[in-house]
Amino acid sequence: MINKIKLFASTATLALLPVVAAAQQFDPNDNGFRTLLGNIIGFTNTILIPFILGIGFLVFVWGMFRYFIAGGANDEAKEQGKSLMVYATLGFVLIIIFWGIVNLIANSTGFADGDAVGVIPNEVF
Repeated sequence: MINKIKLFASTATLALLPVVAAAQQFDPNDNGFRTLLGNIIGFTNTILIPFILGIGFLVFVWGMFRYFIAGGANDEAKEQGKSLMVYATLGFVLIIIFWGIVNLIANSTGFADGDAVGVIPNEVF
């Protein structure tokens, strides 16, 4: 157990050494953070949320299959299919709410189209 703690401490020390030594200098004219935030929002809006919605749709269709086709006279299979459809519907609602929050933040900060230039004035840094 002590060897694991030593290994973790030494790894963490080596990983954080440049941060502690302030080896990376901050450039206020660098738009790295703005670009990063714009890329994260763009990735979320174009890839992540549609992918999760697609998975939710497949779960819903699988629940319909289990309820209507595979369930037949089996009440347990019908109940499992019904619960899958309910969970998929809840997932749809939650992911659309999350998508709305991401777009609200993106539009209010100016990151709506992945364009992060000019959002945070340089005087702040």
